[in-house]
Amino acid sequence: MAGEIPDLHAQERTGTGKGAARAARREGMVPGIVFGGDVDPLPIQMPFNVLLKRLKAGRFKSTLFNLKIDGQDDVRVICRDVQRDVVKDLPTHFDLMRLRRTSKINLFLPVEFINEENCPALRKGGVLTVIRNEIEVVVTAGDIPESIVVDLSTMENVGDNISISMVTLPEGAKPTITDRDFAICNVAAPSALVAAGAEEDDADADAVPTVGGEDAG
Repeated sequence: MAGEIPDLHAQERTGTGKGAARAARREGMVPGIVFGGDVDPLPIQMPFNVLLKRLKAGRFKSTLFNLKIDGQDDVRVICRDVQRDVVKDLPTHFDLMRLRRTSKINLFLPVEFINEENCPALRKGGVLTVIRNEIEVVVTAGDIPESIVVDLSTMENVGDNISISMVTLPEGAKPTITDRDFAICNVAAPSALVAAGAEEDDADADAVPTVGGEDAG
């Protein structure tokens, strides 16, 4: 289970319908609704600036939140939709779904790289290049892992890479990308060596070839 599920603070909203929603917007709020979980839908609202900041931070629709509302029990939710103004592209309404422990959800998990000091490819002078520092997976809401662990000690040579098929995912987690074996990291040659090799290639290209030695012609 992930140790830190972010809190999402909202307020219960009085009234429903377009009139109540417009009133909330006039007060600098974005109206929303919480649904699912065999409980009646609950109208809520959130300060416009708070929601906009969350949206700009990214991953709002793929992050599990602990919803906190005064007078209500905390509940785990995930965003299912954010409606926006067609002209200004600013949020006008949002939908949150309550989650059971058995619910399947899409989340981005951070990648944790271990055993860097025991990586043969790095010991040979290679440089670690991280291609993905997080991976989107399908997980069960009640059993969210902390991270996806990548063991660098398996990389023997400069040029080696680790792809998703080479990683043991946490139990119950599956990548959302299933049509290709995407890379997570690789070990590249140091930039100084790459530059030196390029200079040698340029020097070879600039050399004037001779035919038949000095006595030719």
